[in-house]
Amino acid sequence: SNQNKPRSSSSSAVSLRLTEPSSSSLEKTTSSSESSDNDTEQLINDFCKSTNDFWKGLVIKPVRDYVEIQKGGTARSDVLSKLIAPPEVPGIPRPVWFTILGSVPTALGWYGYYKFSVEEELYQYELQNGKPLTGCGGYGTLFPFVYGVIIGFPLSLLHLPGGEFILQSAALWILLGQVNLYRRVNELCTEEESFREALDRTLGGEAPLHAWWALLPPPLDVVVGLRQVHFLSEFWRIKRGEEYDKDIIAEEFFPFISAPRFTLKEFIRTPSMWFWFTKDWKDIELEILKD
Repeated sequence: SNQNKPRSSSSSAVSLRLTEPSSSSLEKTTSSSESSDNDTEQLINDFCKSTNDFWKGLVIKPVRDYVEIQKGGTARSDVLSKLIAPPEVPGIPRPVWFTILGSVPTALGWYGYYKFSVEEELYQYELQNGKPLTGCGGYGTLFPFVYGVIIGFPLSLLHLPGGEFILQSAALWILLGQVNLYRRVNELCTEEESFREALDRTLGGEAPLHAWWALLPPPLDVVVGLRQVHFLSEFWRIKRGEEYDKDIIAEEFFPFISAPRFTLKEFIRTPSMWFWFTKDWKDIELEILKD
């Protein structure tokens, strides 16, 4: 009977055509996803730009004029000139030894200028190269923290309402900015072809930083902070076509700074990457430290 006959191939084809999504629907889905990504990208771009513009407007003109972005190579090559130089694009390479030299004698005061400069350089680099803005620049990153401390600390000291909230908000803002900076350095290291090729052996094809380590307590947050200083400096050095100059702090005294990406457990169980005097120490063999 007809009921026992197999379905024809044409009937099967019709069934398949009914169940498969059409190419037009796939295109619409892809287009919708891309549109959503573009909208998010634009929102972030607009937020970063408006934040930087707003806080820049609260800074006195002499300061704005002094830190106005300069063309790469404007600063003289001596150490003092580089320490006090305005931000440049491409950015000024500031290796770890250089950053420590500026930070320690000034009780981390110069580090605030470092933070402003690297954020403003990345902001202007994105702006000048037609890339979407992904950070709030030197003004938008540093000055909410500065004004938060200036206003919040006296209020907190006098036990006036809002003081603690302002201080905590300022601290949270600078912390989130640090996480974002690490993320952006990772993107530079993995997306910029010239840099990726130049450091392929060092990085092993991986982004160097765990951005979330910024949320860890000291000294682990310092570990990722020093690595950010090193790899961002190397990025700008290569971008500017400058000669390699060994950073003895990052490559000899504290090998973890320039090492390929590692996990927390790997760092704890590998003393050879801690200090210059532990280079010959054997790994710590504990089950709990295995990845």
